[in-house]
Amino acid sequence: MKKVIALLIAAVILFSGVHLIAFSAVEGYTDLPVVIVAGYAGPQLAEVDENGNEQVVWYPDFGEIPGILLSRIAEVGAGLGAAVFGSPDYLAKVVGEETIAFLEKVKCNDDGSSTYNLKPTIVTAHESNYQVLFDKYGDGTYQHEPDITAGMMEYISRSQLYSFYCDWRQGAVDCATRLDEFIQEVKEDSGKDKVNIFCLSHGGQVTATYLTLFGYKQDVKNACLTVPAAGGAGMAYDILTQQIKFDENNLVRFIEHGTMAEDDYHWLVEATKLGFLDDVLNALVPYLCEVAGHWGSIWDFCPTEAYEEMKTRWLDPVKNAEIIRKSDYMHYEVMPQFYTALDRCNEEYGMNVSIIAGTDINMTSGWQAQGDGIIPTKSSTGAVCTDVGERFPDGYIQKNPCDGHYKLSPEMTIDASTSYMPDHTWFVSGLFHGMTYWDSYTRELLMALTLTDKIKDVYSDKRFPQFHASSNPSNAVWVAFDKSVEGYLSSEDTCLILRNVTEQDRDLLIKSVVCDCDDIYFTVKPFTVIKQGENVEIPIKGKVPEKSNCRVNITVSYTAFGSVTPLGERTQAFTLLNGDVPATDGSIIKNEIKTPFDGSLFGFMSGFLRSIGFYNFVSMIYTALYGMFNSIIKGW
Repeated sequence: MKKVIALLIAAVILFSGVHLIAFSAVEGYTDLPVVIVAGYAGPQLAEVDENGNEQVVWYPDFGEIPGILLSRIAEVGAGLGAAVFGSPDYLAKVVGEETIAFLEKVKCNDDGSSTYNLKPTIVTAHESNYQVLFDKYGDGTYQHEPDITAGMMEYISRSQLYSFYCDWRQGAVDCATRLDEFIQEVKEDSGKDKVNIFCLSHGGQVTATYLTLFGYKQDVKNACLTVPAAGGAGMAYDILTQQIKFDENNLVRFIEHGTMAEDDYHWLVEATKLGFLDDVLNALVPYLCEVAGHWGSIWDFCPTEAYEEMKTRWLDPVKNAEIIRKSDYMHYEVMPQFYTALDRCNEEYGMNVSIIAGTDINMTSGWQAQGDGIIPTKSSTGAVCTDVGERFPDGYIQKNPCDGHYKLSPEMTIDASTSYMPDHTWFVSGLFHGMTYWDSYTRELLMALTLTDKIKDVYSDKRFPQFHASSNPSNAVWVAFDKSVEGYLSSEDTCLILRNVTEQDRDLLIKSVVCDCDDIYFTVKPFTVIKQGENVEIPIKGKVPEKSNCRVNITVSYTAFGSVTPLGERTQAFTLLNGDVPATDGSIIKNEIKTPFDGSLFGFMSGFLRSIGFYNFVSMIYTALYGMFNSIIKGW
């Protein structure tokens, strides 16, 4: 049998005790300017007429949409009725025609150039400075990512922030080239010889491209890429392949996280069947492509594995030759360099380049890849990941040794040793796209990575382990063991720590705690209540199995006082690091979470309940009752 003494020693070094989510202010921040590289379609665009007059055409006035639909209400109604009964084309035609007209001004020509004379509304770095913008507008106009930058201004002045503006329809190389020019302007405007960068989503792809092409200039000190679309985006794949299949439950969870809702509405829509809308959206794709099909950014979003097929389907090799030339260069010359270029920035050029990525969430629009709902984790980080519904087997050994550091995620779905930057990438299970600021861990992490030079890698600060389970308030409760780092379990641990992460001053009544490993159980005393922001410890009963690289799952059932839903549930995965590694051939296995309901007398109903969308709801109730009964039988 293979011993894992070396791995355990490395794990002790890397994971030296649990660190609850309680942070102090960012300390030791640099005095460098911060360039904000926004998400997709963030920068506004204006049309310039022959007299030099400008009119903003992006963002369009989305408030006009209801009026447009009302003007064709009879056609919309007829189309909707037909779509419900399996004929989506008419409704797609009506909506598609209006979409083309509504977005007419942002169309591009066959070669990817703009059909109309458009320019970003902000041109120079000085114009984009937050103090200049505040003095001119006073209301945040043209300032990117207002929540995050408001948080940054608790540590740095408004005059240190700059919004990067570019024509986001262009490909990443063109945008990165403009970013290089912009950074030179920021340096001149600020009088500093370097800048820090904070970016997200599409901004992450642009920044990764910039660092690959221009990192050698060493103009950057810190670059924090959050949920970056470095290697592509799931929605672009689904649109171009016409395989849109929205996950309604996932969309509601997305909204819950974005609004930090502490009521679990997603259980209420599990049985909703809106597949006919997917058919309409897929039929709408040709109309969308008439507007966006010649945007270079859309083609750079297309993941490499689908790129050639989609290029053949949608682009003409003659008319669209310039789009193809640029996107070929991005896919085959730039993207493969991310693995070496980003690490070179850290190791050779003295930068602090880092990535924060969401994991273990299905794509909301159909692609069967796990990520943050919009960007697959593989695209954000370069890591080898399992697909939706799969995980690595117990006993899996990571691909690269990484100096003995254990790099497999607690869920056993990500091999971080294969990332673009194995020692500079943080993975957050359950972090939805764009929700970085709504999770206390990632909020403090992004501030520290962007504004200070204290965190050199994932080993620098025990408060920020490489793997984390989202502490968004909509999750209500967060779980860790007392001695191991979050996400891991060994015989050193004596109790489970539950933390109330709500932000609406709600107490949590803990109903039960259930582990799917038969050797481990927990007994919860009646009326165990956790106040907002506080913890409670639940002793470990039984014995932690003496094996490593194996996964167990902990499910907490609770009631949040004041919630409209009487019962909530949170399941977190943990990896055992406690002994021998079982033999395995490394084959991917089904990612199943064994619930008490599956093993009950009523388990035969599982298939039926899944088919009507009520399995999770019934299983949640059964698990709570099972755990409560277990506590009574095994004693408090």
